Amino acid sequence: MVTPQRLLLALEVVFVLVMLAGVTMVSVPMALILGGLLGVLAVERATVRRPKLKREVRQ
Repeated sequence: MVTPQRLLLALEVVFVLVMLAGVTMVSVPMALILGGLLGVLAVERATVRRPKLKREVRQ
């Protein structure tokens, strides 16, 4: 079953891809730079959403 969060994420991905395709029609280097920046933002968002791992302190 598709949850609302997954549906919203899929909609966001489609929007970004369509926007990048539009920018590519104007300037390929600009689209590559924008794609790189958006990739970094996506990774940052994914790492913030992940739960923190609990580490045991060994002595």
